[in-house]
Amino acid sequence: MDLLEYQAKNLFREMGIPILPSQTIGTPKDLKGLKIPYPVVLKSQVRAGGRGRAGGIKFAGNTIDAVAAAQTIFALPIMNEYPEVILAEAKYDANQELYLAVFLDPVARRPVLLGSKQGGIDVEATMEQMQQVIVGQEFSPFYARRLMIQMGLEGKLIHAVSNIVERMYQLFVEKDLDLIEINPLGISLGGEVMALDGKISVNDQALQRHPELLAVVNYHPHAEIKTKPTAACLETSSNKPTVSLAYADKINRQPLSVVSIGTGNMGILGNGEGLTMATVDLVVQEKGKPANCLNLRLADCIDRVNTTEGGDILPERIDQALDLLIENQQLKVILVNILGYFPEPIVLINLLIDYLKKNQRSPRPIKFVVRLVDGNTAEIQKLVGDLPIDVALSLDEAVHKAVSLAKARD
Repeated sequence: MDLLEYQAKNLFREMGIPILPSQTIGTPKDLKGLKIPYPVVLKSQVRAGGRGRAGGIKFAGNTIDAVAAAQTIFALPIMNEYPEVILAEAKYDANQELYLAVFLDPVARRPVLLGSKQGGIDVEATMEQMQQVIVGQEFSPFYARRLMIQMGLEGKLIHAVSNIVERMYQLFVEKDLDLIEINPLGISLGGEVMALDGKISVNDQALQRHPELLAVVNYHPHAEIKTKPTAACLETSSNKPTVSLAYADKINRQPLSVVSIGTGNMGILGNGEGLTMATVDLVVQEKGKPANCLNLRLADCIDRVNTTEGGDILPERIDQALDLLIENQQLKVILVNILGYFPEPIVLINLLIDYLKKNQRSPRPIKFVVRLVDGNTAEIQKLVGDLPIDVALSLDEAVHKAVSLAKARD
């Protein structure tokens, strides 16, 4: 379950993460009672990314301009979602912008800290400087400071930003989150830090332990899902978790989008923004040259869709994702790192085999490298046969194989 920006920032405030004065607006006329001094920024409250590029973020210096901007934003769908509220926030002049995140690696089952000295809307620049620290044991401030050093921060900024990361991690654990992200973390000329945007993804399976989060979105996990398709797993009478068909249909219709990274010949298919970006980061560290990446955005339990009722949506989702990646004519290798969302490694392997067989006449041979969590690689490779699929039992091994193949095909 993804929270809207203003909902995420309410949690930031409770945790002591600095945020700007803000106010939610339900209609344009509410701006006549705005309590924040101008100039302000008005932000569409939808869950999709890329709001700025889509026209969902506007600045205003007075009430007349603000009302006009709000009318435009309320009438603007972003990824087929219209905002029910707009966040009006004080304008902030940042001298520097950072990217910070904590996410749960579903495969390694460990929290990972992410940080980039370049934040904001320039995804390519953010990824190029992305650093990661895996929290291998009980968390301590050491992990946050280590990330600061890897990011290249200096002086008082190390203490200020590491303090933010520590509070993010505390919120991550207390609320059973899958992801907490601040992008950007603004830094003023005087060294003041401020969370200018925030994203939080809550683990659906943990919502029963957090009624305060359920109250935030007016959502109950056992309710019939008709008007609230953001609810994920439901418990059936047999106590076996399944996915609401309404939710599955929504995910299946949700447009996939490719992020162009550079002029290389590698594509990356991941699931979850943090995991996908971390994979890109490892490829760059290995001296690989990624061309693009795609985040499948699968819910934790989508692979359990009841095939007798609605059919398994995964094959179509995988096919769409691969088609989009392969549109880049320079692509020679695709690194696949999404196994944490499949019940068994063989499920994804079979999906890739089916895709390749359907497209076996393609004039462009592309090699796939797939990260597996477990399983017998010899048996899987035998099943693959002559198809261009390599498997690896660790992400490091998968990255090394993919980069080596890409270099050999330059």
